[in-house]
Amino acid sequence: MVADLSELTGFLPGKVRSLVVKVGSALLVDGDGTVRRDWLAGLVTELAARRAAGQAIIVVSSGAIALGARWLGLAKGGRATLEDAQAAAAVGQIALSQVWADLFASHDLTAAQMLVTLGDLEDRRRYLNASATLERLLGLGVVPVINENDSVATEEIRFGDNDRLAARIGQAARADAVLLLSDIDGLYTANPHRHADAAHIPFVPRIDGAIAAMADADSASGMGSGGMISKIEAARIATGAGAHLAIVSGRVDAPLGAWAAGARGTIFKGAARRGARKDWLAGRLTVKGAIMIDAGAATALSKGRSLLPAGVTSTSGTYARGDVIDVVGPDGARLARGLAEYDSADAARIIGRRSEDVAQLLGEPGRAVLVHRNHMVLL
Repeated sequence: MVADLSELTGFLPGKVRSLVVKVGSALLVDGDGTVRRDWLAGLVTELAARRAAGQAIIVVSSGAIALGARWLGLAKGGRATLEDAQAAAAVGQIALSQVWADLFASHDLTAAQMLVTLGDLEDRRRYLNASATLERLLGLGVVPVINENDSVATEEIRFGDNDRLAARIGQAARADAVLLLSDIDGLYTANPHRHADAAHIPFVPRIDGAIAAMADADSASGMGSGGMISKIEAARIATGAGAHLAIVSGRVDAPLGAWAAGARGTIFKGAARRGARKDWLAGRLTVKGAIMIDAGAATALSKGRSLLPAGVTSTSGTYARGDVIDVVGPDGARLARGLAEYDSADAARIIGRRSEDVAQLLGEPGRAVLVHRNHMVLL
């Protein structure tokens, strides 16, 4: 694990073994809905050079909706309705994947398309399938090009932006770093489009409340679906899984070279890896419920202990045994995430009780903990 900013700048081959590069819609597609092919060709040349230098490359590509909307003549960039977005994605994805395939082929590289949904990475078995596919493609020297399957995703069950998708793909691939090419050159103390005195932040060793408060949901182009809030959330996912994440401007030709040469960006430092299963738990975007705990239980969790019924004050949501739930501290902050040992109805009956009383309350032998430490990750 590299430790300081100078070693991380540029995410260069030799320093970073594997890299996920996310390219936003505003960089890929002009305002009139056409692909910015010259700019994209320059980026692919950079990616091909990194691949030749031994760096495994995964691309997360936006742009299908924006591109398809032009072909179909849809208003508001194809985002007027969910049905418009799904139709635009279905048309635009074919054209977009062909552009990537052609450009990589010009460097004697094979591109592979993977379309995923939120469920593909939230469900443990499907997540492992995606991870295995990525591993095999990279082993074959292929460059995976990934996008959310917007033609079937709904408003309720979707990533909603490719920043978080890139972070989750980085997690599934056990990548060393994630690079978000964007229409902004990093994190600022406030929105630089609204506040002239906003200061740029080059390095974030840890994401805390102060860092999160600097973000807002504005997208400078209006074409994308994210904003700085989604990028901070992506950084939480990536760094929690041990990968570094950088936000760098793509508003220049050859943006990877420009960044390596000193152009501004923001680097979020990856934390120590916790193991693939716990990384998957921490990076999930959906949970089935929550358990609220007292200060004593919070202290016990911080020492690596399991969650006992006695330290629980309340529960919310409807969940079954084995579902993913959050553990919330007395101040309302999420402290941990884990697999429930009881369904929500039984959990409600035993909260606040001693472990030895559980069998009598439920009328059958019970498990001593609500969430076991082996199936829990601290956030």
